[in-house]
This record gives sequence, structure tokens and C-alpha cells, in this order.
Amino acid sequence: MEELIKEKAKTVEKLKLEIGKVIVGQDYMVDRILVGIFTGGHVLLEGVPGLAKSLTVSTISKVLGTEFNRIQFTPDLLPADVIGTRMYNQPTGEFITKKGPIFSNIILADEINRAPAKVQSALLEAMQEKQVTIGEESYQLDRPFLVLATQNPLEQEGTYPLPEAQQDRFMLKLNVDYPKKDEEKIIIDRLTGEDRIEDTKLEALVSKKDIFEIRELVRKVYVSDELKNYVLDIVFKSREKSDYIECGASPRASINLILASKAIAFLNGRNYVIPDDVKEIAYDVLRHRLILTYEAEAEDLKVEDIIENILGSVNIP
Repeated sequence: MEELIKEKAKTVEKLKLEIGKVIVGQDYMVDRILVGIFTGGHVLLEGVPGLAKSLTVSTISKVLGTEFNRIQFTPDLLPADVIGTRMYNQPTGEFITKKGPIFSNIILADEINRAPAKVQSALLEAMQEKQVTIGEESYQLDRPFLVLATQNPLEQEGTYPLPEAQQDRFMLKLNVDYPKKDEEKIIIDRLTGEDRIEDTKLEALVSKKDIFEIRELVRKVYVSDELKNYVLDIVFKSREKSDYIECGASPRASINLILASKAIAFLNGRNYVIPDDVKEIAYDVLRHRLILTYEAEAEDLKVEDIIENILGSVNIP
């Protein structure tokens, strides 16, 4: 088991090198997207425009050798534009199903919060059940199936907040930040030089079969009962009555925190989870699941501050 994980972890390092041919810096974003891919968890990426969120998702899909579709969310988008619709075929007199772009392996839901709630909700069944209903029939989606959504900060004009039920279906929410100065210099050189970045040849290093094998390995990563209780203590602490938390994390948080911690351990070449794995990924699992009170907002407290307080108040095994 340990040797197998180390061998697959080397493959992941090759993946990162291949992704690095196009994406400069943003190691945090790449690592967390790989956590989602290797656990089957959807990922929400938030950041201002121009931080290579969409480019990172499309690049990763190429090196994974999976089918990829990009859906640009706009205020006039309809649910049928995402999942598909039933159309009348006049020559035959029958209705036929036209499948939407959701039928793919990796879906980039670009600027998901620029579409109204009814369109965002069209993804709910697909994200949870891995199927969609068109008319009266349900259709299974291709496996692996993963939604990688980008959104702009809510303060920006023309954005709609995601419903809590939809946010909860994302395993991770990432806050994507600006690149460092030396990284941005490399980006400038790549995008203004003679070699066009779109001409970069990327090699598909893994297959769908490899992804399923890695997922099985990740699930076999050992988590002690003490660490399971540690995760439960963190989640239950978020549900305690507080001046700053209106609504705590759901049971999905406990499940996803365990799974994501296993993936972090796997990426580090280990077949067991340590407390640092849980602490490292806790912010990404919890930040979109905690609803803060007006008191927290009045005191200018961010959700990361609340998570830090929760982690600081729970005993580490």
C-alpha cells in the first residue's frame, strides 16, 4: 500500500510539472483541484478576473486526458442551456433529447455567480446524484464527473450569491490570490514573447482508469479514530451557539474533511493522515459552509478568522 501510494504520488508530480508548462505559480490552486479530482469532490474557485482560474481548469483536464466542457454563466442563461432539453422532430413526429454541455467529465462552470439562482440550481442534481432529468427521463452522467466552478467576489457588479444548498455540494472553496512578483514576470515573458502559450503541447499523463485507481487508493489511506474524533470536534464546534456563527457546518463537512485530508496525505506520499493534513485543508472545506452573524460582519471578522478560532480551541490528538 505504502509503495503503491509513493509510486502514484510520483505520477502526480509529473502531472504538476506538465501543468507548469502553462500555469505559473498557483500551486495552492493546482493542489486543491487535484484533491477534488482524486476524491470526486467539486471545487469552487473564487477570485478577481485574470488569475488564470479558467486556464488552470482547462490545462488540468488536458493532462488528465478527460473530456472537458466550458459553460459560460451569464444572466440570460437558461437551465436547458446547461442540462439539455426535449425537442420536437417534425419529420418523425417524436420528441428527441438534446443533451447539454453538462454531459462531460470535467465541467468548467465559468463565473457561476453571474447567472440567476434557477440556473445555478440546475447543477444541484448533477453534482449530487451524478445524473440529470430532462423531461420525464433521467440520464446518468459520464464518470468521472466533476464540476470546477469559478466565481467573482460578490462585491463585484452583476453577481448573484450561490444558494447555501449549492455551496454545500462543493467539497472545497478556494480563495485564489494574485501571483507573486517573480511569478508575474514569468507570466509576462510567456504571454508577450515569441512562443504563444496556446501552442504549448501538453501530454495526457493519466487515463480515466488511473483516476479511478487513485481514488480507490485515497479511500484506503488510514485515518485513526482519534483523528476522526478531531474532525468531529471541529465540525461540532462550528455548530455551537455563538455570537459570530449563525449556521454551522453540515455533516457533508465531516465527510469531506476526512476525504480531503486523505487526499492531502496521498499527495504527500503517505498512507496515513496526520493532524496537520486536517488543519491544512480545513479552511477550504469549511469557509463556504459557515454563515456568519451580523455581529461578525460589524466587527469585520472574516470566515477564516472564525475557522482559525475553532481550530485553536479544539484539542489536537
